[in-house]
This record gives sequence, C-alpha cells and structure tokens, in this order.
Amino acid sequence: MTRTIGIYVFDDVEVLDFAGPYEVFTCATRVGGKLAPDAPPPFRVRTIGRTSALLRARAGLAIFPEADFGSGGDIDVLIVPGGVIDAELAKPDVVAWIAAAARDCELVASVSTGAFLLTQAGLLGEQQAAPRDEPAAGPEAAFPELRVQGKRRWTGNGAIVAAGGGSVGIDMSLHLVERLAGRELALATARQMDYNWS
Repeated sequence: MTRTIGIYVFDDVEVLDFAGPYEVFTCATRVGGKLAPDAPPPFRVRTIGRTSALLRARAGLAIFPEADFGSGGDIDVLIVPGGVIDAELAKPDVVAWIAAAARDCELVASVSTGAFLLTQAGLLGEQQAAPRDEPAAGPEAAFPELRVQGKRRWTGNGAIVAAGGGSVGIDMSLHLVERLAGRELALATARQMDYNWS
C-alpha cells in the first residue's frame, strides 16, 4: 500500500520544518524500493499550497507547491510545518482545508508552530504540544489551551502528533515511518540519511 504524504507549504514556512519530513519520506521510499523491489512504494510525497503560485519560505527560498487545495487529492498523512504563521491563522480557507483534510487522514502531524494551525483547525484541543526552537508569543497567547511541553521532543495522541522544530521534525518523521511501514525501514532510512536515530 502506498500512502500519500501531504506537506502544507506557505509563505514564510520554516525550511527545515517542511524539507526535513520531505527528505525522510522520499528517502524511505527509495530505501523501501531496495529492501522490497516487488512491493509498491511505501510513500508518495506532495507539497500542497493554498494555490500553486510561487511561495517564499523563510530566508527567501522559492517553492512551487506540487498541488493546491483543489488538486491535492486524497492524503493519508498530513504534515503542517511551522514558520511565521500569523497570516495563515487569519485565513479561514486555510484553517478549513486543514480541518477537512485531517478528517480523512490516517495521521496528522505538526512541526513547531504548525501546532497552532492544528489548534485553530480544532485538532489539538487540550493536547500538549512539543516545544519549539523559537518562542511565538502571539499565537501562544491566543491558544492558552495548548500546553507546551518543555522536555518532550514530540507528543502523540493517537492520530495526531505534534513535534518541536528543527531537526525534531526529522526525528518525528522517522517515528511516523516506523509506525506506518515498520522499524526496519525507519532504521534503514536513518542510516541512508546518515542521521543518528534509534
């Protein structure tokens, strides 16, 4: 079974927050093809934007989403990265799309301040979120019910996982590979990436 991983991208998205998970799942697919050449690929990864127009991530990296809200298709795993999210929180269609996409997903994950987008979409509620590398006083003040855990790299509540920022998004993505496709593939992927994970 091939699962589709949809990674939401937006202006001022943090590069490592979306690129880390993207690399993990695409690398897992390459490694999976070597481990089981006759099996279907474990993952198909797509970046999805509000529109398909050019975006600028933090530090100016240009991104063209592979799909938009209307053409994203079915998603099995939704990943919402962090970054500067104030503008995204103020877009009702973004929040509605995240909520609607999540209803049909096997797993939903956030990285860093992406947790606030999940909260705005009604997905995290009272769940504790993992810490972020950078404080976000504005969103944090707006969501007092989202309790930030200072000692945990990510938290999981069944189908929802919230991770801290930076390399923690890579750790969490390897954890998701393990959950979805087995520990052997997750460990082989980490080795292929030369990434210390266990």
